[in-house]
Amino acid sequence: MCRVIYNPKYSMYNLGELHPFSPRRVEMLIELLKEWNVYKEPIEPNAINPVELEAIHDSKYIDAIEQVSSGAVLNGIDIFGLGNSDNPISLGMAEGARYQVGGTVLGAKLLIENKAKKVLQLGGGFHHAHHNLASGFCLYNDLSMAITEMVNHGWHVAYLDIDVHHGDGVQEMFYSNGNVMTISIHESGEYLFPGKGWLHELGQGSGRSLKLNIPLEPFSEGDSYFEVLEKVVKPALSWFKPDALVVQAGADAHFADPLADNLLTTHDYEKIFRQIIDYADKSCNGKVLFTLGGGYSSTATPRIWALLYLILNNLEMPEYLPENWKNHWEQILGKTIPNTLHDKLPAYEIIPRRDEILKINKDVIRRLMDSVSQYWI
Repeated sequence: MCRVIYNPKYSMYNLGELHPFSPRRVEMLIELLKEWNVYKEPIEPNAINPVELEAIHDSKYIDAIEQVSSGAVLNGIDIFGLGNSDNPISLGMAEGARYQVGGTVLGAKLLIENKAKKVLQLGGGFHHAHHNLASGFCLYNDLSMAITEMVNHGWHVAYLDIDVHHGDGVQEMFYSNGNVMTISIHESGEYLFPGKGWLHELGQGSGRSLKLNIPLEPFSEGDSYFEVLEKVVKPALSWFKPDALVVQAGADAHFADPLADNLLTTHDYEKIFRQIIDYADKSCNGKVLFTLGGGYSSTATPRIWALLYLILNNLEMPEYLPENWKNHWEQILGKTIPNTLHDKLPAYEIIPRRDEILKINKDVIRRLMDSVSQYWI
């Protein structure tokens, strides 16, 4: 059974009406599930205490966030990555972020206490937040807090990040940790924020060979992702044998996403989600915690996360979106929403460099596995 976690107070993490990381994305998802009459009452988490965040974040950084979020005017907050266009100041944002961190940590505890095998946290995924730096729309690193909770319990944890942007904050926090494997599948940092996630970033010390990065070419399609899953993720999990898998399920590798270039369709996402769940079933007794993350196409992101919800709860896939939901959100967004849950194929025009991109990505996979295989024997 999949346990679902959500608190309406997540919406306090609102960085502004025009900011792409909008709570509206999850609101659309929940209303869609309700229209289908498949939304079950979630577990409502409490906000984590600021002091608890010191497990991964600097106390001065936490204090600065909490103060400016309450309306205080502080000088020098730019050293913490605050007050810019990516991470603007908004009232209540710290509390909203702490609620979302609380949700992801609760998900970890449900797995640890054997109260669930599969958990879907309808929020979080703040993978760019660093020890003392806000970055990429992220303040507090909920994923690292949840992983730390599991590691403190004595578990080995695998972290899989399918967001189109590299999961740099999570990787950084566990770079030398031999109990945590991180795997990030992302558009190459040569072209996309945060400009990290290279093949040579393999970890250090006891964490060597446990930090895996697959930087894909822009305009990469589903075939490249499936090859990464089969030739990197599957053998990595089989070798590492984690006690649990934590997944950041960003939806911004979709072809319609305005902030990136990769070309996944909803059909690809369905296959990816099913593969990940299958790997969790085979490598860590089915224990998997999914969070949300990026995803900035208002017409695609709710549909992708709806797919994840339906799959995790073993529910049928409706072909069409509810008319009431569609009309309501089209008026609010001022955009046309597809009639169907899945993208109609072909979803986009054929890419001229398609074969070349696939070949480059195959070489990335080969080079990565050549680098780590010597450590895995």
